Amino acid sequence: MVVKRLLWAMPVLWLILTITFFLLRVAPGGPFDQERELTPEMMQLINDKYQLDQPLIHQYGSYLSATLHGDLGPSFQYIDYSVNELVALGLPVSLKLGFWALLLALVLGLLLGMIAATYANKWPDLVAMITAVIGISTPNFVIAPLLVLWLAVHWQWLPVGGWSGGHWTYVVLPVITLSLPYIASIARLVRGSLLEVYSQPFVRTAKAKGLSDSSVLFKHALRPAMLPLVSYLGPTAVGLMTGSVVIEQIFGIPGMGRYFVQGALNRDYTLVLGVVLVVGLLMVLFNLLVDVLYRWIDPRMGVEGSH
Repeated sequence: MVVKRLLWAMPVLWLILTITFFLLRVAPGGPFDQERELTPEMMQLINDKYQLDQPLIHQYGSYLSATLHGDLGPSFQYIDYSVNELVALGLPVSLKLGFWALLLALVLGLLLGMIAATYANKWPDLVAMITAVIGISTPNFVIAPLLVLWLAVHWQWLPVGGWSGGHWTYVVLPVITLSLPYIASIARLVRGSLLEVYSQPFVRTAKAKGLSDSSVLFKHALRPAMLPLVSYLGPTAVGLMTGSVVIEQIFGIPGMGRYFVQGALNRDYTLVLGVVLVVGLLMVLFNLLVDVLYRWIDPRMGVEGSH
C-alpha cells in the first residue's frame, strides 16, 4: 500500500509542477518588471543569467532536471538566497506553528465534540455548538487583532508579534488564532460522527448491559467515530503546517505562507514552484499517514483494499 501510494505520488507531483510552471509563465508580467525600465543591455544580462531568453520548453526541461537533483533554483527576488535556503528558513517555522495549532485543535475539538454528543440536545450541546459556529464564521483577520488588543496591548501578557526564534511567548497568539476555526470544525465533526455511532446496534447493546456513559464512549464508540476525523486531518494538517498567510502577515512570522504570496506577487517563478512542491510532498505524506491510521482504526479496510 505504501509503495503504491508513493508510486502514484510521482506523476501527481510532476503534473502539479508542470501546470504551475506554465501558468506562471503565461500570466502577465515578469519577475523583473519595474516602474523604471531597465536598459536593454541590463535586461539581456538578467535574461541570460536566469535563462529567461531560452525557449519555454527548454526552461521547463532545465527546471525539471535541476529539481530531480534537489536544486530548486535561485530566487528571482531574494537575490542572495536560493529557493532551497528560503524553504529551509520558512518551513521549520511553519511546521512548528502548524504542529501546535493542530495539537490544540485536536484536543479542544475532541473535547467539545464529545461533550456535545454525550449531552445531545441539552444545554452543554447547545453551548458547544454555538461556540463552534462562532469559531467557524469568524475569520482569522478579525480574531487576530482582537487577541492582540486584549492579551498583548491591554493586559500585556504576550508580545504583539514577531518570532524571536520560536520562543513560546511569541507562539501562543498565532497558534490560538490559527487553531480556532479548526477547533470548531473538529467539534462539529466529532459530534455528528459520535451521534451516528451511538445509534448503532453494538452501542445500544453496550448501554443495555449497564455500562456507564464514559465506558460506552471510550471503549466502544470513540474509535469508529474517528474515521471521518482522520479523513479531515490529512488536508487540514498540510494547511496548518505550510503556514497561514493572514496569520504570518499579522504577527510578522517568516513562514512558508509569506514566501508563497510574495513570490506570486513578484512573479518569483522558482520560489512559487518550490513552495508548491513542498506543499505537494507534505500532502502525499499526510495522506499516506491517514491511510495508515484508517487501517489501524478499522482493520477491515485493509482486507477490503486487498480484493
